[in-house]
Amino acid sequence: MRPREFDHDDVLRIAFDQFWRKGVRGTSLSDIARDAGVQRGSLYNAFGSKEALFLQAYERYAGEYLLALQKALGAGSLRRRLAAFFDLTITNFRSGSPPRGCPTTRGLMELGAVEGEGLDEDAREAFASLISRITTLVQDALSAGAVRGEFSGNPAAAALHIITVTRGLAVIERAFGDEAQLRKIAAHTIDLMLDKKAR
Repeated sequence: MRPREFDHDDVLRIAFDQFWRKGVRGTSLSDIARDAGVQRGSLYNAFGSKEALFLQAYERYAGEYLLALQKALGAGSLRRRLAAFFDLTITNFRSGSPPRGCPTTRGLMELGAVEGEGLDEDAREAFASLISRITTLVQDALSAGAVRGEFSGNPAAAALHIITVTRGLAVIERAFGDEAQLRKIAAHTIDLMLDKKAR
């Protein structure tokens, strides 16, 4: 088997940055090849299609993001853990110049596009999988908080509520670009979850 002409992980990182900034429809393999310093044909040979490249790049991103969320949710009081979760989420939305928004929400908006343009069912499943895994991490943090006496609600329902808020934050970020507003909503959500206790 012929050796790869490029560093696979480096190409996935470069490709995801482009997809995140411009969307799948707005990104071409030629753009990615140029930025990665490889031939366009090499990308086709390695990944098969732009959409397949996106899915691999997204899975790489999802794995890194989940590790960061596990760390954020892993230490301190429940209030501190939820604050770290929202901080990481909002920082992620506001990263880049100009800010790139939420890659999952942006990707979901490309689903159902004109045939042959946008993303398919495999992409929808990848997005749903990441949201489900994030929900589980938040639910686990809430369950642990309940054991410590920091939370008295239903961890599963509360986790779904928190994740729903993050989806709303992603849309508000795109509409207004106001980070202070996002952080105010996050702080209020934490207060609601914890009944303003455990400060």
